[in-house]
Amino acid sequence: MQDGNLPQTDWTPKQAAGSLGVSTTTLRSYERQGLIPDVPRVGAGRLLYTSTHMQAFRSLRRLLEAYPIPTAYSVMKQIRDHRIEEALWTLNAEQARIHTEKSRITEIMRLIEQTDFSKYNGRKITDSMNVGEVSRIAGVNPSAVRHWEKEGLIRPRRNPHNGYREFTPRELRRIIVISSLRQTVYFIETIRQLLDDLDTRNLPAVEKSFRIALDKLNVRLERQYAAIAELMRYIGMLGESPGTS
Repeated sequence: MQDGNLPQTDWTPKQAAGSLGVSTTTLRSYERQGLIPDVPRVGAGRLLYTSTHMQAFRSLRRLLEAYPIPTAYSVMKQIRDHRIEEALWTLNAEQARIHTEKSRITEIMRLIEQTDFSKYNGRKITDSMNVGEVSRIAGVNPSAVRHWEKEGLIRPRRNPHNGYREFTPRELRRIIVISSLRQTVYFIETIRQLLDDLDTRNLPAVEKSFRIALDKLNVRLERQYAAIAELMRYIGMLGESPGTS
């Protein structure tokens, strides 16, 4: 029992789960996966979380809001193993990716407004390109192009003599747009409507879609910084609490 005038320093699983808004099963799962420091047992093996454990849980929950699950788990394991710099570089790499994503979306917005589409990424665009050529120009895997074709997002024509796919500048532009928005515009139907707007040169609608994508990136970036702030508090507490390592 804690003195009402003092901050709580120890939590039972039930208290911790209630404070964090998760189940005790979730907390124990995090512990089993090695995502938090070892938890001391008291009296008949009863679990008791410290302030450092609670900060670890808060950090993990924030990370899961902002980063892919494998990244969040990897970072927490690295910190638990005292590989702090490695953990921070892992997060830095994710932030570099979101910056690249934003730059690519901004670039595609400029591309869409251009009437001249004879070059992209320093490569010449022709009226008939094969799957390898459009993949290299757009910077995506050929398998992704084939998947988008199956989804009906692109419709390359077939060469009547050999049956090979032939991609026009129109299809290449669609591939570039899909590859730029697939992480931020999640629903296929949303992307399909955007591509239809692109074909009809409904630029206001296209621009709105890209603005939504950029807004989502901004939200993700804010969540990443919030997660990093929680994580730095956790790292600071680890330095003060060697007994929880």
